[in-house]
Amino acid sequence: MNESTTQPEDSLANASREEIMAALFANMVIQQTNMAMMLLGKVAHPETGQFIQDVETARMFIDQLEMLEVKTKGNLSKQEEALLKQGLTALRMAYVETVDQNPSGDHQPEAQLHHPAPESAPTPAPAPAEPAAAPAGARPAAPPTAEAAAPDESRKKFSKKY
Repeated sequence: MNESTTQPEDSLANASREEIMAALFANMVIQQTNMAMMLLGKVAHPETGQFIQDVETARMFIDQLEMLEVKTKGNLSKQEEALLKQGLTALRMAYVETVDQNPSGDHQPEAQLHHPAPESAPTPAPAPAEPAAAPAGARPAAPPTAEAAAPDESRKKFSKKY
């Protein structure tokens, strides 16, 4: 049993600084990709098993990977470059799929459940809908109009689409 626990330490001790940095880079790219996929509702949350959808935060992870691609251009090994390119391609496709599933342009609120949870577990999805059920005195006098959709439209115009 001791031999199996010392073996990874030995292989780590024999690794060069370049190999360690390459492994850390690959780990970070994979971690960012997995987080974005989870937030796009493509992969279940590892602890809860629920599918969540937070397109804006997923977009942040994609943007960070794009920044890495630009800032590291010419400084990556072929394997690192391929990993980053593959992750970005998959994320861009998943992003477009997710956005296309909601063609109205209204993105779901942050951390809204993509798939309903079992009835026994409480779900955070109803929470964003509750403010709409507020007393009449707290609501605007007029129902939402095209003017209310204007901020979403302007945000939509400046968002990247792949």
